[in-house]
Parts: sequence; C-alpha cells; structure tokens
Amino acid sequence: MAGLCIARNDYGLIHFSIMLRIFSIIRRFDWLLLGAVVLLICFGLAALYSITVSFEQPNFFNFQKQVLFALAGLALLFSLGIVDYRFWKGMGGIAYLAAAGLLVTVLFLGRVISGTRGWFVLGGVNFQPVELAKLALLIFLAGFLSTRTVSTKGLLNFLLSGLAAAVLCGLVLLQPDFGSAIILFLLWFLLTLLAGADKRYVISVMLLFAVLFGLSWVYFFQDYQRDRIMTFFNPQADPYNRGYHVRQATIAVGAGGWLGRGLGFGSQSQLKFIPASQTDFIFAVVAEELGFFGVSLVLVLWAVVFYRLGRAALRCRDDFATLFIVGVSIVFFSQVMINIGMNVGLLPVTGIALPFLSYGGSFLVVSLMLVGLVQSMVARTQR
Repeated sequence: MAGLCIARNDYGLIHFSIMLRIFSIIRRFDWLLLGAVVLLICFGLAALYSITVSFEQPNFFNFQKQVLFALAGLALLFSLGIVDYRFWKGMGGIAYLAAAGLLVTVLFLGRVISGTRGWFVLGGVNFQPVELAKLALLIFLAGFLSTRTVSTKGLLNFLLSGLAAAVLCGLVLLQPDFGSAIILFLLWFLLTLLAGADKRYVISVMLLFAVLFGLSWVYFFQDYQRDRIMTFFNPQADPYNRGYHVRQATIAVGAGGWLGRGLGFGSQSQLKFIPASQTDFIFAVVAEELGFFGVSLVLVLWAVVFYRLGRAALRCRDDFATLFIVGVSIVFFSQVMINIGMNVGLLPVTGIALPFLSYGGSFLVVSLMLVGLVQSMVARTQR
C-alpha cells in the first residue's frame, strides 16, 4: 500500500512538472503577435457575418464553419507552440514528399472549383492541399539552407533548392492555380536570396522566369488567366465582363470614406456587386463598411505582425528558426500585398486570399499553424 501511494505521488509530481513546463513555454509566447492575429481573425469574421446577413434568407453555415476552423487553428497553434520546433527540422524531407504526394493525388481525385482542380472534399469540408505545400516547402527550405550556411552561394545548392520548389510549382500550375504557384516561387526566390545566394544566379532565374512566363502565356495559361492579366493593364476595356471584378472592388474601396457605411450597410457588398466577397475581395468589403478607419486598423495589425516576426527572426540563435520565421514573413507579406493590390486595382486578380480575414478553412488553419511554429521558436531561441 505504501509503495502504491509513493507511485501515485511520483506520478502526481511528474504530471505537475509537465504542466509547469508547458505553462513556462506558453508564458514565453509572443503575445503581441498572437493578439494581432486574433484581432485580424475577428475582422474577417465580422466581414463574413455582414456578408451573410445581406441574403434574403441568411445561411450562417460558412460563418459557423469559419469560427470552428479558427478555434481548431488556434488549438493547433498552441499545440505546435508547446512542441519543440527542432522536431520539424529533421522532417523537412518527409513533409516535402507528403505535400508532393497530395498535390499529385488532387490532380486525379480532387474536385474542380472555379476552374481549378485543387480541392479534396472530406465530409462536406473542402481541403486545399496547396496550403500544406507552402508549409512543407518552408520547413524543407529552412532545414536545407540552414545546414548549408557556408556554401549557400554554391550553384549546386541553389539548383537543388530551386528544383524542389519547381516541382511543387509545376504540380500547382497543373491544377491550374497560378496565384498559389506565385507564392511558392516567391518563397523560394526571396528566401534563397536572403540566405546569400549569388546575385548572378538570381539574375539568371529572373531571365528564365520571363522566358517561362512567355511560354506559359502561349501554351499553359487558361483563357480566364490571360483575361485577368490583360484586364490589369486595361480594366476599362471590358468593365462589365473581364474588368468587372476590379471595377466593383475599387468602387467599394472608394465608397467607404473615412468611417465607412457600417457593418451590413455597404451597397456594393450587400447588393452582391462584389464577386468573391468572402474570399478574394473581403478587403473591399472591410474598406466599404468600415472605411479608412477600419482599413487603417487592419494595416496596423499587419504592421504589428511583420514587426514581431522581424524582431523574432533577428533575436533567434538558430539558423533554421531564423530562416523559417523569415519564410513565414515572406508568405504572409506576399499574400497581403498581392490581395490588397488586386482589391485596389494595382495588381491583376490572381485568386490569392487575405490571410486570417478571407473565408477558407485550410487556408486559415495552415496560417495559424505557421504562427504556432513561430511561437515555438520564440519561446526557445530568444537571446
């Protein structure tokens, strides 16, 4: 009996020690970064709710799903933050192969939505594997480049990392999903550049990209993709067809004024003039209904996110963690700039959503997973 009591006491002490360890890790999280992310999610949910109530018979199913995805993503964020990030450093190759396998599978078994065969449908929930491919490529590149910091400028390492990125980009283009392929390319290109790649190789890639773009325009781009790019250069050429998306979005952005028309009172968003208002053009909804004040708050929150990510990258003592956090910054910054650019007519429409605000379960969950891995690094590697 005494031995049993001692065993129970030992188990209780071990359990208490583990809880203290978890609490210590969570306490070292970057709570300012997490708070900015949560507030961005709240902005997105408010915009989604506003769009939903404008229907004659409101259906809150998508709004409810987004809330559940946000809660699931936050749970994963804390789980990944508690686990030592160094576990993932050795998993880059496995994660990469798994992502490539999913991208191959979706080409045969995926569902076509908006002209792109890029979704799995599991129990009524759409899952987009390209979001996991962004995470997998980032883990792979951070691990690959961090073990070759001395020889980063070597041609072989540059070509190997480029080949890994090119395979995933090619699989995504076959869907076809031009916007996501751009993000994968920018992730590799900018991360290798910041890691110290030789400028000659960078210039060569830019020239090669220009040639491939020309070939893709002739042989691979779908008609709607060509139309989007042509509309960017001359949106008034066909304002009621090809230029409709950009035209209505820019009208909504300009109509918001200083304080906006109020949630649920935007004419462009409530009367369904803005296409894809829940995904690609949710920034236009925020701009119209919350005005310059609401947009400024969103931009300030994103500025906080990027500042905290940059600060964390500079303070890390581990090359893998530094490169990973820089890669997360590249992914978020690229998507934010491209999405806002196409909402205000400065960039062509590419189908890239706005992180933490746009509707999309897999997109939101993977974005929160990226933040969770960053929190693990912040809690363990800060000077």
